[in-house]
Amino acid sequence: MTAAADAAAAEAPDAAPAPDGGTRVAPLGTPAQRYRMLRLIRGFEELALGLVKSGVITGGIHPYIGQEAVAVGVCAALGPGDRLTSTHRGHGHVLARGVDPRRLLAELAGRVGGLNRGRGGSMHAADLSLGILGANGIVGAGAPIAVGAAWAARQAGDDRVAVSFFGDGALNQGVLLESFNLAAMWRLPVLFVCENNGYATTLPAATAVAGSAVGRAAAFGIPAVTVDGMDTEAVRAAAEEAVARARAGGGPAFLECRTYRFEGHHTMERRMKLRYRSAEEVADWQARDPLLPAAAAIGAATAGAIDAAVAAELAEAEQFALASELPDLEGALDYLYADGRRPRAGATG
Repeated sequence: MTAAADAAAAEAPDAAPAPDGGTRVAPLGTPAQRYRMLRLIRGFEELALGLVKSGVITGGIHPYIGQEAVAVGVCAALGPGDRLTSTHRGHGHVLARGVDPRRLLAELAGRVGGLNRGRGGSMHAADLSLGILGANGIVGAGAPIAVGAAWAARQAGDDRVAVSFFGDGALNQGVLLESFNLAAMWRLPVLFVCENNGYATTLPAATAVAGSAVGRAAAFGIPAVTVDGMDTEAVRAAAEEAVARARAGGGPAFLECRTYRFEGHHTMERRMKLRYRSAEEVADWQARDPLLPAAAAIGAATAGAIDAAVAAELAEAEQFALASELPDLEGALDYLYADGRRPRAGATG
């Protein structure tokens, strides 16, 4: 296959249908497809940073640059019916699952063409058709939602797996430990993924977490391993093993992915000029950029063709977002209350 044909296959290959039979999850089965997604996430975040600077995106974002291998590696191990919960740094997770970058960018810009009509913004992207149960601005708060989804799957008798992404800062949150306990007690099909980038905002994890990340999960009897979170293929292999075990009824698993964010915790850091990491530390981690080995694995020609295709896709996403309308103020109270509520079986209406 030529480099151009390989790139085309990575750009628009056959994809697995999502649970509703409509939207399709991202295909990540080949090295070229995984490289394409790494490049898409990186380019999307770089584009979003520019739109924050220009004022199109208000309030800022939490960039995922540097951590792309975790999202791509884990999502490559998932089936079309599986579900995930994300974090305040969630753009990479939802893109790797298959969210349309046009609609995600419009969401960040607060436009009605966004995933959630511009009402969720950067930290609350969701797409139930893809099994994305929502990003979450509360540290660790996605874990119990993933556990609930896994319990529901068990009750329904299907083999769906739920994934909960969270950072090292969540390791000290009680709700995460409660989620570990329930998942372990009930042997639920949950994969807990800790993206340990070394810092909870500006606090070094080494000064905040007693013991180890894997030790927290192991204390509940949950199989736990540490993997190189800068290596897409290492993450994928570990995630595939854990997902297969969970799907077969083996219960929850825990992955600690040692990774690093190349940008600040939040774009506000640029204005505040915080200094809590040395230039040498950042440079050392940038030398381990996950895109480099992924590009080398498919060759320069194929990688270059994919880069060009992704650049064109992101240019279209920017045009879509900027052309999408801003919400009408008269509809500010829409979607605040549920319609058509009905009591659960056995409850009084």
